[in-house]
Amino acid sequence: MPVSRIQRLAIWLVASVIVLAVVVAGGLFAATRALKSQIESALGPHGQVGEIRVGFSAIEVLDLRIKAAKGWPAEDELRARRVSVTPDLAALLSRNFRVSSIEIEEAYLSMLRRKDGKVLVLPSLLEAAAQPKAAGQKDGESLPEIVLGSIVLQNSAIEFFDATVRQPAHKMRLEKVKARVGPLLLPKMTGRTTIELDGVVKGVQRDGQLSIRSSAELATRNSETKARLRGMDLVAFQPYLIKAADTGVKRGTLDLDLDSTVRDNRLHAPGTVTLSGLELAGSGGFLGMSQNTLVSSLKDKEGRITAKFVLEGNLADPKFSLNESFSGQIGLAVGKTLGVSLEGLAKGVGTAGGGAARSLGDTLNKMFGK
Repeated sequence: MPVSRIQRLAIWLVASVIVLAVVVAGGLFAATRALKSQIESALGPHGQVGEIRVGFSAIEVLDLRIKAAKGWPAEDELRARRVSVTPDLAALLSRNFRVSSIEIEEAYLSMLRRKDGKVLVLPSLLEAAAQPKAAGQKDGESLPEIVLGSIVLQNSAIEFFDATVRQPAHKMRLEKVKARVGPLLLPKMTGRTTIELDGVVKGVQRDGQLSIRSSAELATRNSETKARLRGMDLVAFQPYLIKAADTGVKRGTLDLDLDSTVRDNRLHAPGTVTLSGLELAGSGGFLGMSQNTLVSSLKDKEGRITAKFVLEGNLADPKFSLNESFSGQIGLAVGKTLGVSLEGLAKGVGTAGGGAARSLGDTLNKMFGK
């Protein structure tokens, strides 16, 4: 049966679509390979990418990894099973490059605070970006201005290694992390950025819950932050509380409420700490009483010790140590609580009771402070 003109046209259209699809697929494959190469180059010599998928509305990066260099306390600086980048299509007609969102799933991030207090995050990536510009290169040429709506983190983990409290560096681990950060203006980092983070703080005997809500001007470091910690295992947290070598934490939990404000590098952060079920492990004592006897005298009917404190200092001052300020304030607050408690117990004893109260306060300050 002869083929009609309409049928020939239909066959030609189908063939043309197939050829066009092959050409587009081939071009997309080549473009994807080029994009993968560019991303790995941007990640530095320690970065690698498993796969890149380019869609109509988003770009997906799978199995991203930045391996750590020698001397880093973890095997990787960063891992992510999936990173999805959604550009702002409405902004394509404008001069600004905008990204609506970056969603990161099942990620791992390691951070290090060195002995000098400097916090390092992704050093192989960020330190390379901070290298001096080539001769003749103008400011702003290395990085275009990017408006980023939000970065969303889902079901991720963060490990924080702190070399300021002990060697090797003390590790704190957050799991089941959910976070949202944005908006961000890169690379200037000007404007207000909202930070929300929730996660599980891993402990030796039990896990705690962390919640942070902050509004910050990242360029100037001005910020208002509310941090809430519930049920933190004191065994895992003891390097920040216990300074005496002959003292340790056998068991207990910590609740913390902290409202901090930073203005012109000046920190003001009133807070409340509650220790529950605290039991110390050590041989130290005073006036014939063991450390646990001293601690027991502080507890309320529910077995809790509650103390208020204020962290204050100049963050730009190299002599200011947030660790020492925190532990010192906790020790001072608990020591004051002990003084009041002992004065009640020693009522009628007179100046001897007052002197013992001050001595016991100094003992607790040494146990929990500097």
